[in-house]
Amino acid sequence: VQLQASGGGPVQAGNSLRLSCAAPGRTLRGYSMAWFRQAPGEEREFVAAIRSNGGHVYHADSVKGRFAISRDNMQNTVYLQMNSLKPEDTAVYLCAAGSRVILSSIRTASAYDHWGQGTLVTVSS
Repeated sequence: VQLQASGGGPVQAGNSLRLSCAAPGRTLRGYSMAWFRQAPGEEREFVAAIRSNGGHVYHADSVKGRFAISRDNMQNTVYLQMNSLKPEDTAVYLCAAGSRVILSSIRTASAYDHWGQGTLVTVSS
């Protein structure tokens, strides 16, 4: 599954962005989907995840209340709505798909089989 992330860019603190992750020509049904982020010199960090049917979502404490993951299985797209952005949210955001992600590993990068190329979000103060 090839994933394409888009929607990143420069933004001022306090503003919003919506990231999208699509798999052209492929269905994402049956996959748990997640967003991770990686800032320069930092390790990859879990941001949010959503189960295949969209019924359960999980967010990192650092983004809870500000970010929201969602999916549209008809459009084969997963979204990350990011509100009240902060300079510390600056990172490359990567989407990931996993077909056998168990609950205890849903925040773990190694649980996901497929990764997109990432989209850069830069938040200025």
